[in-house]
Amino acid sequence: MRYMTAKEIRETWLKFFVSKKHVIEESASLIPQSDPTLLWINAGVAPLKKYFDGSEIPASPRLANVQKCIRTNDIDHVGKTARHHTFFEMLGNFSIGDYFKKDAIKWGYELLTDPKWFGLPKEKLYITYYPDDEDTKNFWIEMGIEPSHIIPNENNFWEIGLGPSGPDTEIFFDRGEAYDHRGKTLIEQDIENERYIEIWNIVFSQFNANPGKLDRSEYPELPQKNIDTGAGLERFACVIQGTETNFETDLFFPIIKHLEKLSGVTYEGQMAFKVIADHIKALTFAISDGAMLSNEGRGYVLRRLLRRAVKYGRFLGLNEPFLYMLVDDVVEMMGVFYDSLYETKTIVKDIVKKEEEKFISTISEGEKHLLDAIEKEGKTLSGTTAFKLYDTYGFPVELTVEMAEEQGVTVDEKAFELELQKQKERSRNARSTKQGMKTQDEAYLHFTEPSKFIGYDYLQAHTTVIKVFDEGIVLAETPFYATSGGQVADQGTINGLRVSDVSKLPNGQFLHQVEGAFEEGEEVLAIVDAKARLKTIRNHSAAHLFHQALKDIFGKHANQQGSQVSPKSWRFDFNHYETVSDQQIIEVEELVKHYIKEEPRDVRIHNLPIEEAKKLGAMALFGEKYGDIVRVVDMGWSKEFCGGTHVKNTKEIIDFAICSYESIGSGIYRMEGVTGIDLPAQIQFFIEPFLKEIDALMDKADRLGVKNQMEKAPIVMGSYRDIIHYRAYVERLQNVLKDTEKEQFRQKQLDVLKDIDQFIDDFTSKSQVIVTHDVEPKVLKQLVDAIYDRIKADTILLVNVTSDKATFISKSASGRAANLVKMACTLTDGRGGGKPNMAQGGTQNLSDINQMVETIKGKL
Repeated sequence: MRYMTAKEIRETWLKFFVSKKHVIEESASLIPQSDPTLLWINAGVAPLKKYFDGSEIPASPRLANVQKCIRTNDIDHVGKTARHHTFFEMLGNFSIGDYFKKDAIKWGYELLTDPKWFGLPKEKLYITYYPDDEDTKNFWIEMGIEPSHIIPNENNFWEIGLGPSGPDTEIFFDRGEAYDHRGKTLIEQDIENERYIEIWNIVFSQFNANPGKLDRSEYPELPQKNIDTGAGLERFACVIQGTETNFETDLFFPIIKHLEKLSGVTYEGQMAFKVIADHIKALTFAISDGAMLSNEGRGYVLRRLLRRAVKYGRFLGLNEPFLYMLVDDVVEMMGVFYDSLYETKTIVKDIVKKEEEKFISTISEGEKHLLDAIEKEGKTLSGTTAFKLYDTYGFPVELTVEMAEEQGVTVDEKAFELELQKQKERSRNARSTKQGMKTQDEAYLHFTEPSKFIGYDYLQAHTTVIKVFDEGIVLAETPFYATSGGQVADQGTINGLRVSDVSKLPNGQFLHQVEGAFEEGEEVLAIVDAKARLKTIRNHSAAHLFHQALKDIFGKHANQQGSQVSPKSWRFDFNHYETVSDQQIIEVEELVKHYIKEEPRDVRIHNLPIEEAKKLGAMALFGEKYGDIVRVVDMGWSKEFCGGTHVKNTKEIIDFAICSYESIGSGIYRMEGVTGIDLPAQIQFFIEPFLKEIDALMDKADRLGVKNQMEKAPIVMGSYRDIIHYRAYVERLQNVLKDTEKEQFRQKQLDVLKDIDQFIDDFTSKSQVIVTHDVEPKVLKQLVDAIYDRIKADTILLVNVTSDKATFISKSASGRAANLVKMACTLTDGRGGGKPNMAQGGTQNLSDINQMVETIKGKL
């Protein structure tokens, strides 16, 4: 077994599977695309689920990858163990209905043991398998693995709900008695240990699971059997480089060496070094892929990682921002394989530094709250308080415990864990409840008859129905665009019947959902709605221009994170590390308008090999997968990989406006807008919320008698400026009405208080009940004070009666106020209370008011 760098391990893995005719899949973004079940890409197979569930057929049935991953369920274990990480790389090879168990094991053995590849000693390998899977056991023996090294394990069965499932086999490497004198019993009894390191798991996906309804032995076979494998690069490096833990490999150690220089502390396996090295890798990769730090979702996870790393930096004496300095180490170390890190390095450093500075200032604020809580709660700090410090101020509980111990106080960590679990449950519930993969549809998978899309050039077709499914029909040729790439399906008819949707089948044909019955072989006339298509292509081409404008105005890091183009509008999601200003939005809008009106460009379509397309400068959407030949939509200024429909020249878009802007979480923003003719009319939809609010404000102005004095609404021009103007207009109306209400209330106070004698019948009695009618409720307190001072009273009870209720306010120098209000409420079925010198209450029972007044007068 020879020493290999992490770079060599990756290259060896990929070269081996290329030699076995696998196509290499580039690592997908850490941010899942169109998968609401995942917060992060957390396994090598995650971006390939569409191939395994049969919803899409890959260009090759044999795939291999090195996939960057993040898992956050074990954050608190990172640094405590030798192999827990948040960010890691998964080496994988996959078969989609091609080779199966025997070849997977044969190639796995060859890759691991052949000196040409990894050259691991076969006597160091131990294998587990599912007890019912005798084939796997026998194949390993055929390869030359000692039978005593092959161990059955009931846990070797992979399933995550409905869908593909199957037995798996795990491969362990024995590092020898120096790590544990106990033998394979550690594997047999699944005992956590440092001797036997699991380096690879091979899953034989052969059943359609239906847990809860069927026993595993009754699961039906999949129509297409698959291979899904995962090998942790960090574990491979630990074994091949002969390090004690993953953290001494070349995947972490350069960061640790830099930390030694920054802190002046020598690394001797301390947890702080490991936590920081792990977390800065996760932060660097996640931010590079477009994730942002925030208080929700994946952004909350990143903020927690950064704050945990900063906390452990304090243990090393690092009390000023330091994490951002380590970004260079991550880029230098990992950029040899992930070259996009170089492009985003500066932005990542800026974001990390700003967040560090913010947290360091937050720590001092949190310390104040911690000390206040300790003073109130005594010797034990409650779990609720510890969680508030964690959730609001970003205090890792260890930091709270540490600071509390300095004050001689303990923390109820069990109660904290309960609060944390509640939060995790809320987070899980906030995501989609879907689990696992979809079950394979055998009829779709096996339907391979070709169907041609002619909709780039034609909007009508005399064609033939070549397949009828329960869900719809497939045509020999179709002008209908199927929903994909953010563009919605075309509208139209087939034989006069409305087409409600068009979707792609696994083998690329288009399935048309039509309100009617058809037969295979039937000739039909398919007609796309030309007006709707024209509106859609305007919006789609405008979205391309918008994407380029974003990059020009905000920076190259601003990448598409989702989109939708339809006849109604275009919508575009993108990542950015700070809130966007109105001025920036106007700049983007003006830049797009420029390339539509002042400097229009021809739109050319190229079908090119992917590398040639990249040399042309065409943008590939981050996280998307492309074939060897790609379609490039070239607008001169904007060039993108795209399979959608577009205008012939950008002047055909006619006009462009941004109509809305919002944050949709974790540094992801959304803008939506319109194109074409009569933009002011189209923008009406987007200013509708303002118009409703304006109507409500005008009604209020009418009630206040000032409607005729109100400013007129702005004229709609057909630009994002309309949104700015209406937002400001609503704010001005609100302020005017607020000032008007204040002035009218002040006037009412003056009117009531300038003649208080009208409410007083007896100027000599120092204790009395005074009844008023329809006095403004907000003035009553001041009226009581004024009457009290006017007659130099000891005790008064003011009863103000309106059409639907009565209000009681009592003021007393002799401490009778609360008792009088209580008596008034008791006599009228009301409610109230207060202090001996001032109390208040009321009732809706007006029938007993007079009797109550007479009774209390008698008491006074």
